[in-house]
Amino acid sequence: MAAVRVSSRSGLPSLLIYLGIGVAIGQDGIGVVFNDVGLTQVIGYAALVVILAEGGLGTKWKQIKPALPAAAVLSTLGVAISVGVTATAAHYLAGMEWRQALIIGAVVSSTDAAAVFSVLRNVPLPSRLTGVLEAESGFNDAPVVILVVAFSAAGPVEHWYVLIGHIALELAIGAAIGLAVGWLGAYGLRHVALPASGLYPIAVMAIAFTAYAGGALAHGSGFLAVYLAALVLGNAKLPHSPATRGFAEGLGWIAQIGMFVLLGLLVTPHELGDDILPAVVVGLVLTMVARPVSVFLSTTPFRTPWPEKALLSWAGLRGAVPIVLATIPMVAGVPDSRRMFNIVFILVIIYTLVQGPTLPWLARHLKLRDDEAKDLGIESAPLERLRGHLLSMTIPENSRMHGVEVAELRLPAGAAVTLVVRDGTSFVPLPSTVLRRGDELLVVATDPVRDKAELRLRAVGEGGKLAGWLGTTGGPGRGLAGNAARKPSGAAGKPSGTGGKAPPSGGRPPASGGRPPASGGKSTRPAGKPPGAGDKVKAPEGKPTGPGGKATVSGDEPTGPGGASAAKPGTEPSGEPPGKAMGNMKRQ
Repeated sequence: MAAVRVSSRSGLPSLLIYLGIGVAIGQDGIGVVFNDVGLTQVIGYAALVVILAEGGLGTKWKQIKPALPAAAVLSTLGVAISVGVTATAAHYLAGMEWRQALIIGAVVSSTDAAAVFSVLRNVPLPSRLTGVLEAESGFNDAPVVILVVAFSAAGPVEHWYVLIGHIALELAIGAAIGLAVGWLGAYGLRHVALPASGLYPIAVMAIAFTAYAGGALAHGSGFLAVYLAALVLGNAKLPHSPATRGFAEGLGWIAQIGMFVLLGLLVTPHELGDDILPAVVVGLVLTMVARPVSVFLSTTPFRTPWPEKALLSWAGLRGAVPIVLATIPMVAGVPDSRRMFNIVFILVIIYTLVQGPTLPWLARHLKLRDDEAKDLGIESAPLERLRGHLLSMTIPENSRMHGVEVAELRLPAGAAVTLVVRDGTSFVPLPSTVLRRGDELLVVATDPVRDKAELRLRAVGEGGKLAGWLGTTGGPGRGLAGNAARKPSGAAGKPSGTGGKAPPSGGRPPASGGRPPASGGKSTRPAGKPPGAGDKVKAPEGKPTGPGGKATVSGDEPTGPGGASAAKPGTEPSGEPPGKAMGNMKRQ
């Protein structure tokens, strides 16, 4: 537990702490002798499957969709460039033979999913950069594993075009199996009610592992298959999704701890002295030349700004993946494989210590930090017999839902906020209840409008009460369902104003769902708010007036009896029974 807290607060990937624990237990520490390379490789592969599954489940499709082309190029062309530059440096500067140099270049060219996910949790980067880094770390393990196995095989390496065709075929098979297993698994979990909620996380992880097994048995990339299957499952709006992600994150931590401790046990520190200088040289070329060149060339077609290219170059974190891959030539019996393992181990330790803690500093100086509102983290639980869903959510600190009234959420018909928990006190909200940061909301929605309700909640969380007017949709690339029905007030979608005419320039758009102005000068009002008593209200400058010069009321200023303004947002006592907030107001 202490190691986890130190890792999360310092910005260091957790591998350093757990590798240190393994080294302390090992031969030069307490004295535990461990030399089973084959077992280390098997456990390392299993841990990588869990880590990739956890990463896929936690990756948002909306975030990585725009980044997929760049991530795909970085994971293929970028890896090839990095391997070539690093292998050349290892051959000419470190004096390694070409076979060993190519293995070193391939091993260290993969960014580590666990290290990237661990650091990005604490660095608020723009979503486009986070999407590229997460997708790249999930994709590039597959081609790198194929390269390392090919270079470690006995006999000469195949012609480059044969090797490229082999890599492309394995990636295509793995992608097809991963997408198919993920889609079928999501379809099954949505249509089959499991007897206990605790079975959903287990079922999701089992489906992800099945994708890896299917990809490996079909001679495809199992690592790509498991990541894509988990990506599909994580974005399929399955029951108990947040609980599933929490379960997967816990398994990911267990996998990281076990794998890193085991790798630390495999290292013999007193043998590392002679390999420090080659590791520093190869790592320097990798970090300052190979990675920047691969990023700059791979992202050129996408017109990536120079500051983003610089950050992507520095954020190519290495971790346990290169160390695990360094066991492949040891198992294959490649000459000098122990030396290669030591070089990779030293390189990963040194440059992770340099890159991890300095990434937030670099992002800040490049002005690439992003402090946008956090996602609402909506959790859904199906009500099978009632044909509905319970949506629970907490309003984050920076959410624009703060200060919005319940009526201004404009949830679709069939969905309603039924309970609010504030400061440990629960109450049933009124339409005029003002939502605040930290509030926990319970929303009930029928099956047909469940997705529309979630989209609307996310849209308000991102854009506030005017989310529909400002174009905020709450979903990737699509508007809110039902937006056409929530046009400004007026018959047949016409703009409100006297006689259905558009309001004067400068007037605020009326609250969606409001009625057209009635004859006789009564004020328009948001749906669900008590009407005024017909008293005249002085129209503020720039606001539209109804017939007879009486002001129409904007969605932000409902009137109460006698023309008095209704309770302002924030006047309702926190946690009080909501009847007091409506006082003597007349109900419709």
